[in-house]
Parts: sequence; structure tokens; C-alpha cells
Amino acid sequence: MKKFLLIAIIAFASTSLFAQNADLRKKIEVSGSAEQEVTPDEIYIGISLKEYMKDNKNKVGIDELEAQLQKAVTKAGIAQEDFMINNINAYNNYWDKKKDPAFLASKQYSIKVKDLNKFNALIAALDPKGIAYSNIERYAYSKEDELKKELKIKALRQAKEKATYLVEAIGEKLWGVIEISESDNSSFPQPIYRTAMLKTQSFESADAASPIDFKTIKISVNIRAVFEIK
Repeated sequence: MKKFLLIAIIAFASTSLFAQNADLRKKIEVSGSAEQEVTPDEIYIGISLKEYMKDNKNKVGIDELEAQLQKAVTKAGIAQEDFMINNINAYNNYWDKKKDPAFLASKQYSIKVKDLNKFNALIAALDPKGIAYSNIERYAYSKEDELKKELKIKALRQAKEKATYLVEAIGEKLWGVIEISESDNSSFPQPIYRTAMLKTQSFESADAASPIDFKTIKISVNIRAVFEIK
């Protein structure tokens, strides 16, 4: 009997506790979205330079090629902070150089430009034999954070408007917001490889100086909101 009474008390206490913690408010959950396409104003370019043999005995070294690249960067009006070394491939590998005097080192660089015409001018100023490849690594929009803030506000207002007319359709009124969450569905164009293992003839052709086409960036946000019904 005592055991049964104890179980009953525990069950009653659990039920009371659940009732106290349960959210019994009337509520509605809706979502809103907003998006905008923008043109990238920051393009990150990757360039790989590689030493090459000028003849059977002499080669054009990576230091000479890098100096040429730095000069071209300055001439194109690109800030030094936008010119970065990404990777050094066996540049200081003493053993490889000792074993093989014809060993060819390479270096990879990343350059941020705001105008692809500067990139074309930069490439045209380089020794084509010393370029292993170049590609567009990624795109960016400098005012992305500001735009996302505006879109989030727009999406939240859309969610509230939707909740309002749905609730009013059943003769109720909307009260305050209970919960807000967000998600980012922005899409960026995939990196474009300008060419792989550039050959002198193709690089010196008119095609090498042609502009690179790229798509716009779609900035998109979704807002989920839960409102209380009065």
C-alpha cells in the first residue's frame, strides 16, 4: 500500500512539473526570405610560377620570376597587401637541388583585384614560359555583411506580415515574438581555371588577353520566427 502511494505521489509530482514547464501559449511559426544578386568587387587570382631551362646549362630562377611578378603587380596599381605567397613547392629543397642541378622550383601566389582588366595587364607583363597556371580562386563582395543585415530585416518583416494576415484570418491578433532563427543560403560562383599548364604559343595568342567572364553572387537569407497569438 505504501509502495503504491509513493508511486502515485511521484506520478502526480511529475505531471504537475510537466504542466508547469509546458509552453501553453498559442503561437504561430512562419518563415520569411530575401535575396539579392550583386556583382563581385573582389576577385582572388591564383598564379603559379615555375623555373624553366633557358638552355642546356642555364635556367631562369624563381627569384627572377617573382621579381618580375612584383614589378607587374606594382605597375597594375595593386596594393602590396593584396599580393600574397600561398605556397612554396620545393623552393628550398637542398637535397633535390644537389641531386639534380636541373631541378625546377615553383611558387604559388594569391592576388586580390577589383578589376579583371588589371589581371589581364599583369599577366601580359610576365614571362609566359615561367607561368605554370593561373586561375580565379574565389569571388567576394566587400559589403556582404551590410547587405545581409538589410536582407535579414526584410525577411523578418515578411515573416511578421505573413503571421499577421494568417492570424487575422481566423479572428485572432498577433502578440510578441517568441523565437527567431536564421539561415544563410548564399551562392557563390565556382572558381574558374583560366588555363592549365599554359603553353607559350597559346598564352601569346589574342585569347590570353581576353577578359574572364564571371557570374554574380546571390546573397540569400531565411528567417524563421515564432509569434505568440494574443
